[in-house]
Amino acid sequence: MTKSRYFENILETIGNTPLIKLNRITSGINATVLAKVEFFNPAGSVKDRIAKTIIEAAEREGRLKPGGTIVEATSGNTGAGLALVAALKGYKAVFTMPDKMSAEKIRLLKAFGAEVIVTPTAVPPDSPESYYEVAKKIVKETPNSILANQYFNPENPKTHYLTTGPEIWEQTDGKVDYFVAGIGTGGTISGVGKFLKEKNAAIKIIGADPAGSILREYFYTKKIGTATPYKIEGIGEDIIPGTLHFEYIDEIYTVSDKDSFNMARRITREEGIFVGGSSGTAAVVALQIARNLPKDKIVVVLFPDTGHRYLSKFYSDEWMKENRFFDLEKISLGRVLDVKSKQIPSLVYLKPEDPVKHALELIKQYNISQLPVIENDKSIGAVEEGEVMGKVIEDNQ
Repeated sequence: MTKSRYFENILETIGNTPLIKLNRITSGINATVLAKVEFFNPAGSVKDRIAKTIIEAAEREGRLKPGGTIVEATSGNTGAGLALVAALKGYKAVFTMPDKMSAEKIRLLKAFGAEVIVTPTAVPPDSPESYYEVAKKIVKETPNSILANQYFNPENPKTHYLTTGPEIWEQTDGKVDYFVAGIGTGGTISGVGKFLKEKNAAIKIIGADPAGSILREYFYTKKIGTATPYKIEGIGEDIIPGTLHFEYIDEIYTVSDKDSFNMARRITREEGIFVGGSSGTAAVVALQIARNLPKDKIVVVLFPDTGHRYLSKFYSDEWMKENRFFDLEKISLGRVLDVKSKQIPSLVYLKPEDPVKHALELIKQYNISQLPVIENDKSIGAVEEGEVMGKVIEDNQ
């Protein structure tokens, strides 16, 4: 009798995510850049891995009993994974989230039946209003509840040591030279880093940190700085997590929100891989490293989640404009003019004797706001749309 080809439940589909070669955004780069695409996990992110193991560990240790409640401070992805596991196992779920997180993430958690409490972003981590402290308070006040505690739970890096790291090693036949990942709780980069360095100490582990986070500064100076607001979700911290083991990290790079979001949009549009913003952060660093490497080197970059959770954020042109994240320096005049009428002549101009009505007709016809006035092949001035409209109104009064 052949082995069944179905899974016993959705949790069995967690892990063994694909490693995909990046081809277009790597133009001009000799090294091979491979993306470990984690949105293939059932709840859509790398955090599904730790959600499963954290809950199973709590069950084994007797800390989580039937009918219990799972509480966590989350940027959304860990919550989604925990909510999925809670739904399957019959637990209640309550999550605290900073108010900078996308509406899609909140709706996703609620779709699994979880309760979501939104807290202020711009408060110190030890403030009673911070999402860390609110989560702790809920656990104290709720019988038969546990705090998943991804920031200090050893199951977090252990999970990646046992699953993500070995997968990357096997998928590259042990030929990986660099591993790049964004740093939040640090569980992913610490667990993968530990495993890969045990296999080959020459492998470089590189972290990507948002501008505004304190992690890079602490890595190099051992001083805890002051975090400043940033828009990227899921990575960067204003505390030093207990699950972040710097001894397995070789370097940390800082990446701006602007570069992260624009890179994520490029990955989606050029590679067809619909990623979240933190994937853009990691990709910026991965490409920066790969540009200086020879052809035989392999860089693996981890893409944590899907772009579906950010449609109202950086995948919205309006949102990008409002936050001034579009790179105007790279928008050519040709692209701007391309929006104009394809029938526009090489030069649209007025003569001194032309009536105002003619000026208005040209402005409307060619969707322009200013016209030069030419006499004897020389410019003698210009008229603007506002001036023309003012003259028309004046003449009609």
